[in-house]
Amino acid sequence: MNISILGTRGVPARYGGFETLADQLSTRLVRRGHQVTVYCRKPFVAPDDEFDHRIRRVILPTISNEHLDTLFHTFISVLHVLFTHAEVLLICNVANSPMAWIPRLAGKPTALNVDGLDRKRRKWNVLGQWFLHFCEGLAVFTPTRLITDAGTIRSYFQNRYHKTSEMIAYGAEPLSTDSDLSKFGLSSRHYILYVARLEPENNPELVIRAYRDVVADWPLVIVGGNPYRPAYVQHLKSIADKRVIFTGPVYGDDYWKLQNNAGLFVFAGEIGGIHPALVEAMATRNAVLYLDTPTNHETTGGCGISFPAEPRGLAEKLDQLIASPDQVDDLRERAQRFARENYDWEKIVDQYERLFEGMLR
Repeated sequence: MNISILGTRGVPARYGGFETLADQLSTRLVRRGHQVTVYCRKPFVAPDDEFDHRIRRVILPTISNEHLDTLFHTFISVLHVLFTHAEVLLICNVANSPMAWIPRLAGKPTALNVDGLDRKRRKWNVLGQWFLHFCEGLAVFTPTRLITDAGTIRSYFQNRYHKTSEMIAYGAEPLSTDSDLSKFGLSSRHYILYVARLEPENNPELVIRAYRDVVADWPLVIVGGNPYRPAYVQHLKSIADKRVIFTGPVYGDDYWKLQNNAGLFVFAGEIGGIHPALVEAMATRNAVLYLDTPTNHETTGGCGISFPAEPRGLAEKLDQLIASPDQVDDLRERAQRFARENYDWEKIVDQYERLFEGMLR
C-alpha cells in the first residue's frame, strides 16, 4: 500500500503523542514493505534527522502560532497529497476534520484519529472551544473511518453521535539503557519522574505544588516543554523548589534512560485518550501514580495508584510509596505485565494495516 500520514509535526517524534504514532507507524509499515509518506512541519525537522530513510518526508512550511499551526499545515498537506500516488491517508487531530473529506473527492479514503476531547483543554478560549466542538461533530461525517484510542473516547462518540469508531491504542517499545544518570545529577531509582508537554491540562503545577510537601529527598524531574508558551514554563520554574530539575524536552536514549531508572512516575493529564508517556512508563517497569480520571484508569488497567486533583493527596501518596519499596516492586511488575499484554506496537500496527486494507476494498 501507498500510505500518507498528515496532521502531525512529523518524524522523528519531537513533540507529543501523534508524532510518536506517526514515527512508530511509518517505521514499522515500511519494514513490512509499504510505501509511507509523512507530512512534516518545517520548524520541527532538520536535514540531519535520524530516521528510517525508506520513509518519505514531505516538509512544508507552517504558521508558528498555536491556533493556526495545525490547520494551515494540514490544509497545504491535503492540497499536496491530492497530486500524489497515495492510496490511503491517516489524518491526525480532530481539528483537521473539516479537511478530511477533500482527499475522498480524489478517490483517496481517509482515516481520522481524533485522540481525546481536545476542546476541553484549558488553553482554548471560548472561540477555540466552539471550533473544536464543531470539528468533533464533523469528524463523524468527513472521514472514511473514525479512530479513537481509548474505550472512554469510543463510548463518548457512540453515545453522543451514535458513531462507531475503530478503537486502536498506542504502543510502547522501551530501549535498553545503562543506569548512568550523571549528566542529570540523578541516582537510579531515587527520583520522581514527570513527562508531559507543559500545559495546564497536564497539571504540572499541581505536581510541583504537591512535591513541596514531600518529605523524602528524591528529586522531582520534569521532562517536557512548551514552544508556544515559554512564559508558562517560566512560571512553573518560578514556583518550583530547588529540588525540582527541569530537563526540557528529552528524546532518544536519554529519554529512555530517565524512564528506565525512575523510582516513581507521576502522570497528571486530565484530557485526551491514551497517553504515550504513561504507557511507556508502564512498559519500562515503573510504579505509576496517575490522576484519577476514567481514561487514565483504563490506560493503567488499575495497575497503579490514583490521586485526586489536589496537591496534598498526591504528596501523601508519594511519601507513602517512597517508604514502601515492596509495594513499589509489586506495582512495577503489574504495570509492565499489563503494558506487554495491551500496548505492543506490532499488534497496534497490525490493526492499522487491517484498517487501511479494509478501506481500499
